[in-house]
Amino acid sequence: MASGTALIYDEEMTTHKLLWSDPICDIEVPERLSSSYEQLKCYHLVERCVHVPAREGSEEEILLVHRSETYFHCQHLEVAKSTQTMNEEELKRVSGNYDAFFFHPNTYRCARLAVGTTLQLVDAVMSGKVCNGMALVRPPGHHSQRNAANGFCLFNNVAIAAEYAKLKYGLRRILIVDWDVHHGQGTQYIFEEDPSVLYFSWHRYEHQEFWPSLKESDYDAVGLGKGKGFNINLPWNKVGMGNSDYLAAFFHVLLPVAFEFDPELVLVSSGYDSGIGDPEGQMNATPEVFAHLTHFLMQLAHGKLCVVLEGGYHLKSLSESVCMTVKTLLGDPVPQITGEMAPCLSAIESIQNVRAAHKPYWKCLMYEGNYSSLSSGEYPSTEDESKMTNNDETVKIERFLELHMKNILFPVPPIKTAATTDTKISAHLLPAPIHLVKEMDKPHIKALVSGFYADLVQEDKTLLSLGSMLAILDKILKKEVCNGIAESPACSVSVAVALRHSLRFGFQRVLCIFVGDMQIVPDTEDGKILMIHICEKEHFTFVLNGFLLLLKDAEGNDFFSAVLGFILPVAYSYQPNLTVIAVGPSRSLGISGISLLFALLQGLAESRIFAVVEDTEVNLMQSVAKALVGASTPHFGAYVPPTQEKVNKIKILRDQFQQEWKMLQCS
Repeated sequence: MASGTALIYDEEMTTHKLLWSDPICDIEVPERLSSSYEQLKCYHLVERCVHVPAREGSEEEILLVHRSETYFHCQHLEVAKSTQTMNEEELKRVSGNYDAFFFHPNTYRCARLAVGTTLQLVDAVMSGKVCNGMALVRPPGHHSQRNAANGFCLFNNVAIAAEYAKLKYGLRRILIVDWDVHHGQGTQYIFEEDPSVLYFSWHRYEHQEFWPSLKESDYDAVGLGKGKGFNINLPWNKVGMGNSDYLAAFFHVLLPVAFEFDPELVLVSSGYDSGIGDPEGQMNATPEVFAHLTHFLMQLAHGKLCVVLEGGYHLKSLSESVCMTVKTLLGDPVPQITGEMAPCLSAIESIQNVRAAHKPYWKCLMYEGNYSSLSSGEYPSTEDESKMTNNDETVKIERFLELHMKNILFPVPPIKTAATTDTKISAHLLPAPIHLVKEMDKPHIKALVSGFYADLVQEDKTLLSLGSMLAILDKILKKEVCNGIAESPACSVSVAVALRHSLRFGFQRVLCIFVGDMQIVPDTEDGKILMIHICEKEHFTFVLNGFLLLLKDAEGNDFFSAVLGFILPVAYSYQPNLTVIAVGPSRSLGISGISLLFALLQGLAESRIFAVVEDTEVNLMQSVAKALVGASTPHFGAYVPPTQEKVNKIKILRDQFQQEWKMLQCS
């Protein structure tokens, strides 16, 4: 199994720079690369990554994209080559032929390095040398079209990477996620008729008022010909979009379609001008949101993920966001997301428009409702226009980010995943990174139970099993380990003890998810525990402050409807500081679904997850343990369309709870 994260950087790419005054282009500076790399070194991330050397892309590789429709050559490439010997006046004149682009005598070499560096990353990931990685490149690429430089971009690095991966590795399904704040119209034009590439872009649009101001950047541009449905544009029609808006876009648009598409490789056009403080984007998303977005994409394509730098023009915001991305690629716990978890009205409207536009092309959206009559009175806007300082006040943003990063960053526990030495599954069958801890001694357990849990524990066999369970839980609560897995002959009782034990320790918001048929001990701590139950029963039952989601046969498509359309939005709305997942008998959810559930929920509670498993089936324990240590999740199989009955049940739940859990409002 591939492991490790590649980081590819070459200082040579900082030599591309503007030689004259241009108020449009002067934000695209070499420090975008150097400051990001320095911040990575400051966090000691460079030394943890796998070094992969940069190289220049060949002309043949560039011509995979940048060629005419009829001949395997490109005037665009020839013009770029000719600029190497030009003086400043000549460079200025040639640059004027393009929209928002500048040439330097070393631009052509830097652009070839950007292409080659991106392809080096693809090779490292596809060959299994690493699991994932990031390429820090300049100039960026996603605006570049087949025969024209555009928007700071000379060659389309990510588009070339997609064509290269198809040609060299025979890939048939590649996902490109473009979270830059500008629409990557170049990438859209290149692949709009190609069903082998699914292109997703969110971008500041403001009803076509924001650059590049194209009609085809709107939500109804879904692709052409065989490519219909494979071009997804999510236009942001106002500034100030924040963390909850970005997460809602993933939950309700990108992730459902991406899991149905089932990519073999994920490429990210990673522009951080969609982050706070950027003068171009004027958005409010803070750096940790990119950790969460990265974490979700790592669950696709067996973890084969290549992140390639695009925009980002506030150096502090850019560099911190780059570091959040790389930390997540390395498998570090994901920081708690900040801000109110409630998307604004404008984001809800855009998301619903995209879902409706793509309803004919994706099975996960086939029972989508008609939102054309949505009015502002139906959903309260949560946007606070004054919640952030003006984006041009760079110093204030820098000070805010300094404090913000200190608040959200935390010491990574020295151990990722723990189990106990008395596990019935042989230690050699568990993933190598699993740390084995000794169970609590019996006198200690008896004293704890008699003092605090006597009403919960009635049988001796349950009492004895608590020794291993509480030993692991204590390690998690004390932040000595990140997550853990325990076996129990009576899962529901063990979980009830674990929940009460966590509250006694001081945790205030615990999310508990039950998988399988089991008797749930009611929650007696008002407001501190939220329960969700996935089982075979068909009715809904309330448990005091929490509630139970009961799903019958939640396999495949129904699983995605439930998890992406309900469980994740509720969980992110709740923002727990501990997640407990209990897996019992008579499960309707298969092993691959359980593994993916564990993986997706690691974005919450600083990745603190405690697994309690009643069924000691070797494959199940192995799969859960692998998910906890960060291994890529098993393949889910062919996507089957959801039944209208199941979609309607999820919709009933959403309608019932969307005022309390506002991340549900987008679908």
